[in-house]
Amino acid sequence: MDKCIITEQSLSAQNPRNCIMTVEKDGYIITTDKTKMDIAFIHHYLSTESYWCKGIPLDVVRRSIENSLNFGVFHQGKQVGFARIVSDLATVAYLGDVFITPDHQGKGLSKWLMEQIMNHPDLQGLRRWILLTRDAHELYKQYGWQPIASPDRWMEIHDPNVYSGLS
Repeated sequence: MDKCIITEQSLSAQNPRNCIMTVEKDGYIITTDKTKMDIAFIHHYLSTESYWCKGIPLDVVRRSIENSLNFGVFHQGKQVGFARIVSDLATVAYLGDVFITPDHQGKGLSKWLMEQIMNHPDLQGLRRWILLTRDAHELYKQYGWQPIASPDRWMEIHDPNVYSGLS
């Protein structure tokens, strides 16, 4: 059974809902505690293993973590997965950089991670969630995601080579 512990609550006027959550299940932990994120591990995976941001510089990863709601997956004190949400926590959320390392795949961790993200108290009542995926459509469909209903209304600026030559 999942065990949810709110380990810290911010009562600031700017963001009174912001909390750090930690859940445990079958020897794994998911936490939103930024201080627990292994930035070197996350950077290594994203810059060398991911298809979406190969070559991303360490300082960009660090900045993205600092400005996101992060979900780290840990086993025996070692980080084995990650996802982050970019959101105003009121109307919209972008889900990105989702991964579980290959040696921990096939254990239901992606599903558990998605459950924690979709049920996080700071992310309830949003008008729109967005993400991009090349190969995980079936996972996301289980949580209510579907193809964009009106793609003709969407626009983007996309530079797939933004990290080329950077380190």
